[in-house]
Amino acid sequence: MAPSFDNETSLFNFVVRDGNGVKGIVDSGISKVPQAYIQPSAEQIDKNNATKCDIPPIDLSRLDGPDHDEVVNQIVRAAETLGFFQVINHGVPVELLESLKQTAHNFFGLPAERKAVYRKEVSPSPLVKYGTSFVPEKEKALEWKDYISMAYTNDDEALQQWPVECRDDALQYLKTSHEMVRKLLDALMGNLGVELDDSKINAFIGKKMVNMNFYPTCPNPELTVGVGRHSDMGTLTILLQDGIGGLYVRVPEDVDMETRGQWVEIPPVPGALVINVGDMLQIWSNGRYKSAEHRVRTTSTKSRVSIPIFVSPQATQKIAPLPQAVEKDGVARYTEFVFSDYMNNFFGNAHDGKKSLEFAKTN
Repeated sequence: MAPSFDNETSLFNFVVRDGNGVKGIVDSGISKVPQAYIQPSAEQIDKNNATKCDIPPIDLSRLDGPDHDEVVNQIVRAAETLGFFQVINHGVPVELLESLKQTAHNFFGLPAERKAVYRKEVSPSPLVKYGTSFVPEKEKALEWKDYISMAYTNDDEALQQWPVECRDDALQYLKTSHEMVRKLLDALMGNLGVELDDSKINAFIGKKMVNMNFYPTCPNPELTVGVGRHSDMGTLTILLQDGIGGLYVRVPEDVDMETRGQWVEIPPVPGALVINVGDMLQIWSNGRYKSAEHRVRTTSTKSRVSIPIFVSPQATQKIAPLPQAVEKDGVARYTEFVFSDYMNNFFGNAHDGKKSLEFAKTN
């Protein structure tokens, strides 16, 4: 029997500690959102008041022809303004993208006890973590999301330790996206005057992780968020959206766009992947590239999935603005640090916009 969801302790135990997740609440037949999930009014998302982002996707197949420089400029311009863009002809098979979405639905459709074995406290593998919300212990209001997170070390460990229900598709997704990530990084780093060879690339993308996110249907979407305002901590995020939508990005105040300071919705484009700039790319570029502040709304009609790949440096990597970027600007806007310290700060706090970047700012 499900507990009383009005009692915060019993709700927390049911959702977080016992591994039932938000899906467990929804499956119990609730007709209204429990108090623990109701966001302050400033964080609630008014979908009727949002502008749709009408920037067309970038065709990456054109990088290999006479339009190479034009495509590089499109990538750079997107990274310097919104920090978000969509790509097509990216090299990841479209049929794999469709299969991934179904695989995610299948995984989250498993009985709670099959998923709960991967909870952080009990997971048989340090590479796999099943959870809910972001940092439930620190949040004033919980986020309406369950997830499974799979860290990559090598193919053998992924095949042995990732959940059998989703490992094959997740691993293929990671492997078929590698060439695209390399091309994007070549374009963005080349624009800063940095040539990437195989010996240097790991400093930027030595760590990879695939997540599957599940946003169950919500009886009161206007009161909740699927994910709160934040930027991603790594280098780049590659995101597969399904057709339902609900991803919003804040246009930075300091860019020359009509919508500056506003939230815009990134509409799903069939066959496309969403790319967003992470905090490390903002720091390496000395602030020229903008890590994208984004959030996700919930929906009352259908459960939604999204499948990101997070690409970041290794935990032991030292991070600082690149000399080429500092030389051009005349001043370093961020201090040097070790990436693991940044990670600990990021995961030690609830989502709060781009506040995580303050960890690295020079005084």
